[in-house]
Amino acid sequence: MADAPARRRPLVWLTATLALLSLAAAGPALAQNAKSQTQDREIDLALALAIDVSGSVDVEEGRLQRDGYVKAFRDPAIRRAILGGYHGRIAVSYYEWSDAWRQNLVIDWTLLDSEQAVEDFAHKLDTMPISRMMRTSITGAIRYSMPLFDRLRWVPERRVLDISGDGSNNDGGLVTEARDDALDKGISINGLPIFNDRPNPTGFPNDPDLDRYYEGCVIGGPRSFVIVANDFETFAEAIRKKLLQEIADVTPDVRAGWQFAQSRDSAMGVRDPNAPGPGGHRRYELGCDIGEKRTRDFYRRYQPN
Repeated sequence: MADAPARRRPLVWLTATLALLSLAAAGPALAQNAKSQTQDREIDLALALAIDVSGSVDVEEGRLQRDGYVKAFRDPAIRRAILGGYHGRIAVSYYEWSDAWRQNLVIDWTLLDSEQAVEDFAHKLDTMPISRMMRTSITGAIRYSMPLFDRLRWVPERRVLDISGDGSNNDGGLVTEARDDALDKGISINGLPIFNDRPNPTGFPNDPDLDRYYEGCVIGGPRSFVIVANDFETFAEAIRKKLLQEIADVTPDVRAGWQFAQSRDSAMGVRDPNAPGPGGHRRYELGCDIGEKRTRDFYRRYQPN
């Protein structure tokens, strides 16, 4: 008479065989489900909007900036661009920045995948308070974006940081180093410099060549570009053009006066603030530490002791 273990061997073999057959049958379904979940997370663009609220931006100018973004997201052309992409959805976050360690996340990553979602985003943006801070750290604004992109829940085709501001970097270290670190992480940076003829509330001088500074020191990445706002009153139209270009991912129209840098390769590796980048990246003739120099000169001149 066969012992008990011997009698159980066929049953164990049969159970194992049935389990393997079940796994084999379920395999395609599991793979399809995983693929479907990945596709559900894919988006056309992850766009981080970084807005200057430093001391040079007064209350009225801060409101004009905010209203410009609200108006842009309510623009039918912007909404068509958001919903008309390959995946038909993008993710957007919005934060305000000033000093190197002072950033305020106004709206965290939000999926815009319907008319209602876009309107809800615009409404929330319209009702949130506006910060007021002090110094101008584009470096801090860029560095803040990196962990923000790292915790993104969706899988974007492109990751873009959109920086608007009315002055050069004067806090937090060299802006070129922060820019290059962001480029290394696959984040493209676009710029919207704002020319401001109003007296600076803090007494600092305005930057007369802010567009060239942004081109040479701030932006970088595939098809990165600069669009200039001639003043805060024209900011809304400038941000509309900029968002359309970023969301639709179109080549800038040079004939329309849209200025842009070259490819990501032409903006990477610039550690010396005064050195030209590889690949012919536009060199800012005054040096990318000009904001820091002007700040030191200002304090020496007006606060000698």
